[in-house]
Amino acid sequence: MTSTELVVAVLLVVGIAGIVVPVIPGMLLILGGILLWAVDLNTTTGWLVFAVATTFLVLGTVVKYVVPGRRLKAAGVPRSTLVIAGIAGIVGFFVIPVVGLFIGFVLGMYAAERHRLGAAAAGPATRTALKAVGLSILIELAAALLASATWVVGVLVTG
Repeated sequence: MTSTELVVAVLLVVGIAGIVVPVIPGMLLILGGILLWAVDLNTTTGWLVFAVATTFLVLGTVVKYVVPGRRLKAAGVPRSTLVIAGIAGIVGFFVIPVVGLFIGFVLGMYAAERHRLGAAAAGPATRTALKAVGLSILIELAAALLASATWVVGVLVTG
């Protein structure tokens, strides 16, 4: 294993961890790592691996917003609630490092839905939103793992 491959492997692992615990931009680390490898290798195979991995990451990014967004829309959760939850998540991130993003998002979602629908209906709407967020993370994780697997195959083929 070359030093570049070792650095890329570390970037991929940290990137995947960043998707599960969204503190760092996981997808960008994965994309940057594979780009570093493709530039270092500078062969058709390297650039093909980069193109395939980029396709997985771009498709994953699109799907992670479209699918959960449709589920939320079907459940009747308005954008205003998501905006409030997102802002609360950002505030939470700075107030409670690492887990504050999740806690702030959930509390913001619940508060917005409680204000909009009342206490009885806020719980189910919040659970629906949490399921959508979980689905979004799973979609992003799947795309990252596919891109990483593409890189591993590329290393094996070129090694």
